[in-house]
Formats: sequence, structure tokens, C-alpha cells
Amino acid sequence: MMNTKTLWVLLLAPLALLNLPAQAALRVLACEPEWGALAQELGGSLVEVSVATSALQDPHQIQAKPSLIARARNADLLVCTGAELEVGWLPILLQQSGNARVQAGQSGNFAAADFVRKLDVPTQLDRAQGDVHAAGNPHIQTDPRNIAQVANALGARLAQIDAAHAAQYAQRLADFSQRWQQAMVRWNAQAAPLRGTAVVSQHKAFVYLYDWLALKEVAVLEPKPGVEPTASHLQSVLTTLKNTPARMTLYAAYQDPKPAEWLGKNAGVPAVKITFTVGGTDGAKDLFGLFDDTLARLLAAGGKR
Repeated sequence: MMNTKTLWVLLLAPLALLNLPAQAALRVLACEPEWGALAQELGGSLVEVSVATSALQDPHQIQAKPSLIARARNADLLVCTGAELEVGWLPILLQQSGNARVQAGQSGNFAAADFVRKLDVPTQLDRAQGDVHAAGNPHIQTDPRNIAQVANALGARLAQIDAAHAAQYAQRLADFSQRWQQAMVRWNAQAAPLRGTAVVSQHKAFVYLYDWLALKEVAVLEPKPGVEPTASHLQSVLTTLKNTPARMTLYAAYQDPKPAEWLGKNAGVPAVKITFTVGGTDGAKDLFGLFDDTLARLLAAGGKR
């Protein structure tokens, strides 16, 4: 005959199961908004994503604050651009976090730039030339073809780290890739009027965008990468534009627009704010919006609709 104690155990067991915590989501810390958005696309409810920077911050110059260190300490996967973009703050963050899972060389450390073809790779390193990156230009997120390549690699890494849900990551990657390929067909068609357009850059931040759209960079407002424009250099840009006119000047959403606006007033070249990453403008709420918004701004300033 069943005693009272055993009966209570049997009755309460189902209630105890209801109170068990759900399996914890994979904790992902993204260095930049574009990789946070991509991790969310590929992980869905399987991941808990936080982002170290915002679209209105210069990703070169971030402080490893205690709150950020705490997030790095708890992360299962760190997703950054790499190619020395975060060289000024990421090594300190990794050291202070004490998290073995996300150190360089570990499966929990993912550098997106490792999976794409880099442009502007210097033939020789000379820091006198400004903010030059040995591995090439790190701003790979402005070309949707790069996003597609990084997505394949990141999907595989998520499945490796969280093998129990590998099939779900594979399914989400396939779904994202299909939607992304369809979007790229549309973007390429929309961008046709822009091809060959001459442009000025405020910072060497758009080489991948130019490579994708076949835009022609004729001048850069910064005399050296990361060095603020000087009056004499701006005057030299004016001289250049007399011989080689440009349709627009591009600056990233996180940058001070004053140099681009100065050129607009003095050379009649419209200044165009480019969202640069997810969240940079109201229209860029996700990765698809990032390129929808970028093309809309470029076409409004310099393309024929």
C-alpha cells in the first residue's frame, strides 16, 4: 500500500518539472551592430545577443567599461569584425574578462573578416600614414556579398558551439540565405544607375561598398585614415574636384558631418549620411534595412531613378 509521503512525491513531481528553468540560450556578444543583427537572424530564440557598440559610435574607439567586461565574462561566443578594427579595445576586454571560451584561437572567438576577401591591404606598414590596418580595410559590412559569406561561417560556428541545436541553426541559415539572395538581386537592379558614379569619402570606410556598386572614389577628406581634415587638405580636395567632379560626399552615421557639409557648400557636392551599420538611421533597423536605406540615400543624391 502506498504511504502518504510517496503519494505526495508523485503528486508534486509534475509541478516541480514546470518550475525547472528552460535551457539557457547561447550568450552572444557582438562587437558591432551588424554582427549582433546577423547572430539574431541565425540564432533566433536559441541565442541571447548583446552588442558592445552602437551605430553612432566609432568602432575604432571604445572603452572596455566594467559593464562590457561583465558581458564578455559571461559570453559563450564573441563575434567581432577583426582585421584590427577593435585593436584599441578588444585585447583589453578579453584580458579583463578572464573568459577562456572567447579568447583568440578558441571556437568562441569569431572574426568576420577572416571569411571575406580584404581590400586595401597595405604593401608596407607605416603608422605615419594614419590608421592603417595590416590585414586590410576592416569595414567589410558595407557589401552584402560579404554578409552572405560571413553568415555561412557564423551559422557553422553556432552549430559547432551549440551542437544540440545544429539542425535548427542550419535551417535558420538556409532561410536567411534564401531571403538574402533574393534581396541582393533586387539591390543589384536598383543600384544600376549608380555604377561609375564619382564620389568623395570623408573616411576610408566605404571601399567594399564602392567595390560592390562600382563607384569611383576621387578624393578623401581625411588626409590620412583617422586623421581629421585640415584646411589645406580640404582646399586640395576642392582643386581635385575642379578637374574630376564628384556627385556626392559620403560620411558614416557616427561621424561629424561638418567636413562633408563644408565641401557641399564650397563645391556643390551633396553630403550623404550613410547608415554604415544597423541602427545608423531610422530606416536601418535590421540587415535588410541597412542596404535598403543605403541605396535609397545614394540614389536620391546621385542616381537616376
